[in-house]
Formats: sequence, C-alpha cells, structure tokens
Amino acid sequence: MTMWDAKPPRHDVSRLTEHDVYLFKQGNHFDLPDKLGSRAMAVEGEDGVHFAVWAPNAKSVSVVGDFNGWEPGRHPMAVRHDASGIYECFVPGLGKGVRYKYHISSSVADYRADKGDPYAFYWETSPNTASIVWDLDHDWQDAAWMASRQEKNGFSAPISIYEAHLGSFRRVHEDRYRSLSYLEMADSLTEHVLRAGFSHVEFLPIMEHPFFGSWGYQTLGYFAPTSRFGTPQDFMTLIDRLHQNGIGVVLDWVPSHFPTDGYGLSFFDGTHLYEHADPKKGYHPDWNCYIFNTGRYEVKAFLISSALFWLKHYHVDALRVDAVASMLYLDYSRREGEWIPNIHGGRENLDNIEFLRRLNEMVYTRFPDCETMAEESTSWPMVSRPPYLGGLGFGMKWNMGWMHDTLAYFARDPIFRKYHHSQLTFSIWYAFSENFVLPLSHDEVVYGKGSLLSKMPGDDWRRFANLRLLFGYMFGHPGKKLLFMGGEFGQWQEWNHDAEPQWELLESPPHQGIFQWVADLNRLYKAEPALYERDFKAEGFEWIDYRDAEASVLSFLRRGKSPGEMVLVALNFTPVPRESYRIGVPAPGLWTELLNSDARAYGGSGLGNAGAVMAEAIESFDHPYSLTLTLPPLAAVFLRPARK
Repeated sequence: MTMWDAKPPRHDVSRLTEHDVYLFKQGNHFDLPDKLGSRAMAVEGEDGVHFAVWAPNAKSVSVVGDFNGWEPGRHPMAVRHDASGIYECFVPGLGKGVRYKYHISSSVADYRADKGDPYAFYWETSPNTASIVWDLDHDWQDAAWMASRQEKNGFSAPISIYEAHLGSFRRVHEDRYRSLSYLEMADSLTEHVLRAGFSHVEFLPIMEHPFFGSWGYQTLGYFAPTSRFGTPQDFMTLIDRLHQNGIGVVLDWVPSHFPTDGYGLSFFDGTHLYEHADPKKGYHPDWNCYIFNTGRYEVKAFLISSALFWLKHYHVDALRVDAVASMLYLDYSRREGEWIPNIHGGRENLDNIEFLRRLNEMVYTRFPDCETMAEESTSWPMVSRPPYLGGLGFGMKWNMGWMHDTLAYFARDPIFRKYHHSQLTFSIWYAFSENFVLPLSHDEVVYGKGSLLSKMPGDDWRRFANLRLLFGYMFGHPGKKLLFMGGEFGQWQEWNHDAEPQWELLESPPHQGIFQWVADLNRLYKAEPALYERDFKAEGFEWIDYRDAEASVLSFLRRGKSPGEMVLVALNFTPVPRESYRIGVPAPGLWTELLNSDARAYGGSGLGNAGAVMAEAIESFDHPYSLTLTLPPLAAVFLRPARK
C-alpha cells in the first residue's frame, strides 16, 4: 500500500513534438527539462505525471517507485517511433513528491539497472538515491535586481565575489553540528555578505552530488539543487533574498566530468551513452570519474540545457565553469600512449572547444545580462574573447597566473622580496589579454596548503600586515575580485568542509581589523570608478614606478572613464617604513588618503599621511607633479585628487 493511487500507464500522451525531437537529435534543443524528465500535469481532466527518458540502447524501460513497490514492468514506458530513443508514459494518479527511478533493461549484454532521472528537479537526500517529482513554482520578489543586473554584472561594474561552500559556511552547534538550511542561509549569509561589502556570492556546486566530500564537483543531478539543505524552492528563496539585497549569485557548474555511481549517468542504457566509451577519452584519472562525450549531439544539448536552466529558473547571474583546462586538452593529466590525438594529430579537444563556444553563444544570446567565467589554468589564448574572433566566448577568466605568482611572492621573507620583484610586475604584461578575475579561492586554502594568513611569513604582527597588504594589492590590481570564506577575517586554519570557518576569531581585534579592512576595500572599490570601470582595459592602468625592487615598492595609477578620475595605489612590501618617498602624479592640488592598511583601526601601527598630501610642482617619473609620502611598513595606501 502507498499514498498514491497509480493507475496503469498511458502511452498516448507526449510533451515532445516532432520539432523537439529534430532539435534534440541535432544537439540544438536547449530547453530539454520542459520535454524530458518528470512533469506533474493533467490530461483530459485527470491528474498524473508524465515521464520521458532518453535510452536509445534499451530493450525496455519502466518507471518504478513508491507507487508500485519498485517493481519493474508494472508501469512500462513506450519507445517513440521516430528513432529518437526516447521512452515515455503518463501515469494517472501521481503527483508532486512521488519518488521514482527508471528501470532499464538494455539490449546489450542483458544489462539491467535502476537509474535516477537525468532531468530530475529534486532528489532524495544522500545516501538515498531516488528522483522526486517536483515543480519549479516560486513567487519571485527580485524584479528590481533583474531589471538592473546587466549593469551590476557588466565588465564596467565593481564585481567583488565572496566564494562560499554552503555545507560548511555555518554549522548549528546546538543541533548535532549540522549545516544551515537554504532558508537559514538566506538570513545568515545575506547579512554577512552585506557587512563585508561584497557584490556577488559564488557557491561551490550546489547541483545534487552523491559524495559530500567532493564539495559538489562530482555532480550527478544537473537540474537539481542538493536536497541536503532543503527543497528547490528553498534554494530559490536564498537567491531571491540575496537579490533583494543587491547581491548577485554565481554558481560553479561542472561539465568536465561526472561520477561513476551506478544509479547516475554512467553506462546509462547499458552503453556509454553520456561518456566516451574509450577510457583514453572517457575516463579521468585524477578524479576517478567519467568524461562527457560532447561530440554526441544529445549530450551537448543536455549540458547546455543544464546551464541555461539555472539562469532561467533560478535567476542565477553567472556560471563559473570548472576545470576548463581539462576539457581543452586530450592529453590533460595523461602520459604518452594514454590519449588519442584529434583528427589533425593534435592534442586539442575539438569537440569540447566547439561545445564551449556553443555554450557561451547560447548563454549570451538568451541571457545577455548574465556572465560565464572560466577556470582555465593554462595559457590557452582568447578564452574570454568571442567565438567569431576565434575565442571560446567566456565573459571572464580566472587569472591563475596572478594567483600563483602573488602567493609565492607573499610567502617569501621580505628581506628576499627584492630579488623576486618581477613576480608582481609580470602580471601587468598580460593583464588585459583576457577579462580576468583575481581568485583567492578555496583551492588555495585546502589539502595542506594552509590558510591565507598562515602562508604569510614573520611573527603575528607581520602576518596580519602582510595579509592586509595582499588584499590591498588585489583590490588595486586590474581585474574583478574573488575571496573564499574565512579569508575575509584571516582565519588561521585551512578550510575543512566538515567544519565551519573560525567565526569566533571575529571577537579578536587583529581579525576584526582584517574584516574591517576587507569591508572598507569593498566599499572603496564600489565608490571609485577608477578602480573598476576599466578593469579589462589597458587605458585603466598606468605604472608610476615598477622598478624600485631595492625598496620593494610598487606605485601605479588606476584611471576611470571620466577625465581626471584616478586613484593612486602605493604598496610597500617590506616592514621598513619609507619616509619622504617621492611619487610622481599627473594632477596638482590636494590628494586625499582614501585608505591605509596600516591604520590602527585595522591593527596597524598608525603611520600615514595625516589624511591628505599636497602635490608639489616637482617633476617625477614623467609627471609634472609629485607627492612626498610616508609609506607604512607592509602596507597599501590609496589616494586620489581631492574632489572640488
């Protein structure tokens, strides 16, 4: 006995037209959740659920669930007579909340398996593995954000991203140390991000995944937020709340691989349907998972439908595409003889290149107010340039080179930094070749790498000063900003997905100082167009002096679009104060000290420039005027011409 009064299936009901099937087989149907998967609906006045699944190599498919005792054959599906390989049925008497799977009997080697629905909107909470019939109804309250988000997400916007892992952002100590729910997060996360001043939140993958320890990067449910923290509507409420408070949402999305779990996509109909059959192309040795065969049209349509789904139904503002480098090279993480060259004998993955271009074309065609971001760790050219110019079509790219060089430099004792000055200056040589995001992400504070604070050399005072300097350098440098949770207050421990950041440290003055510094940097970044309007344009940056390696000092100007809109950034990477340090500037008059990381409010020593400095008519560094500054130890100083 079950709560469902399920009747025999009907095979005369379909959500697919001939045109749908044509587009699907051509790889050009990008609204597949509307046609495949489960959908509660009424047919001739009778409520029920329509099921549809692609399994071209199946001998038979039936729906099993808690409405029929999970017995195969009681609710068989019928294959369409158009060579699409799609099975369908309508089961009267079912509705939202029913648990189900597809029992697939393959035409190959007598393979049988119960498979979750690739297009399910909702799944049981792990370790249970059934799909759940659900809807996407939600009364959105973010109309103001949606109307203005093209401006908030654009290249000329101040984009500062707070990267968070939902499962470990906060824990409820009074309730078995569980994670917050989506609804609890709507209050807690929104409040914290507002205090810290970030413009966007980026979530590590929230798509349903079997293993919590994968952080979501072993995605299985490409159309379902994980049920660990609540329902799809609960996740919509979280996004809605962020939007209502002016905060954009970025989702990590993983088309590069998927897990081998038997109830998922792998070996779906008794064949390698979603993955390459040859392990030299279809198996990833680093992650012990399968690789999508994007050369198959239906798989390409599946993945692009997933990407567009989150933008359409969840109002997501940007997708950060994970592990793009692994998709571009056939020999990625493989030795000689472990990979298959392309038709030209090269190492480039032509199918994935075409897929990524098509993905980005469709995102920007349908959602021109959204962005895509690539995590691409090599020097592949034109990642963030349009396909018609030969690029991959992403809006932005993570600047992994900047991150590696910067962290390596900051880990050095300041006495040796003068010998490695080029690790800081080199990034400007390529800073405008892509639309870069500067990432200090989760990957840099895990697996024994230590937290950002613990990477810094010296005693505690110098560690905190160095961390403030690192953040000041990042916010002054061209490019959008990204910081992983815990870094904004300088936690000591590296990230642990089974714990939470060391929130108790916010009661300690040095950590309060770090948090206040990050919050003030975010507010300065939003307030000064020179710091963001031309993040991707060489005209927005001008060196003043990059040659003072002996003193380990850098100084440069950031320029906005309006004439005279500029901010001077001066950085002292040693613990030695630089008194009477002359820096050339293009404008006369009073220059206001906007921020100084050595201020006592941040835990510094209090050295500075008394709030302002008058420019002198003394030529310096090819500028007709100059400032005589005090550069505090291990500090970043921001100045601008005083506004009239």
